[in-house]
Amino acid sequence: MIEHTVVFRLAHDEGSAEEGEFLAAARATLTAIPGVTEFVVNRQVSPKSDLRHQFSMRFADEAAYRAYNDHPEHVRFVAERWVPEVADFQEYDFITA
Repeated sequence: MIEHTVVFRLAHDEGSAEEGEFLAAARATLTAIPGVTEFVVNRQVSPKSDLRHQFSMRFADEAAYRAYNDHPEHVRFVAERWVPEVADFQEYDFITA
């Protein structure tokens, strides 16, 4: 099992329509990609970090994770939405022990 997670800050104002649209588009696009399970969107509440959101998802194995990374819809989402709309992020990928 691989858990893929990204913690990020959008270029949009918190609570804005643009923020809501980005999060909704991400959920719709990324959950439709085969192999994505347990997709979750979280909002940061601690003032210790300026990264305000987190996407977390799981993959059965490395092959499913690679297929997700290479999937045309993921590639398109990153190019058309992520790159222009995400101001900063950190990515973490964990193998369940």
